[in-house]
Amino acid sequence: MKKNEGIWFKAKNYGWGWYPCTWEGWFVILIWAMFFIPAVKMMDHEWLKNLIFIFIATGILILVCWKKGEKPRWRWGKYS
Repeated sequence: MKKNEGIWFKAKNYGWGWYPCTWEGWFVILIWAMFFIPAVKMMDHEWLKNLIFIFIATGILILVCWKKGEKPRWRWGKYS
């Protein structure tokens, strides 16, 4: 079995975080954007409810990245 089999998000080469590397990862980003963009556009109306919704949606995105991605750590280049 390959080391990265089942990985939807690869770790970034610079900094901390992930980027999607499979269609499943891109699908998760698309679903997140479908919730995030309307919530940001409606920030003037009921801003606190929308802000809480944005934090929850982003927290779920980070959780999915954590579970289905490479283990995160600070990186600075290909060999760090």
